[in-house]
Amino acid sequence: MCLAVPAKVVRILNDFTVEVETFGNRARVNTSLIDQVKLDDYVLVHAGFAIEIVDQDSAQESLALWREIYAVQSS
Repeated sequence: MCLAVPAKVVRILNDFTVEVETFGNRARVNTSLIDQVKLDDYVLVHAGFAIEIVDQDSAQESLALWREIYAVQSS
């Protein structure tokens, strides 16, 4: 099973690389698989690649579910 995590674009590094943030962690992500990513976009990230741009509401909903999963695993 492959899982993708939503992350917010916080910095554009070049035409195919952005810096994203999710849960306070930052990472560099390759954007060559999707069209024109902009600052503050949310993208789904899998294996170091942005695979889709998602709207903010969907991203926040997904992040809330991830927080619940982490909370259950931590208890």
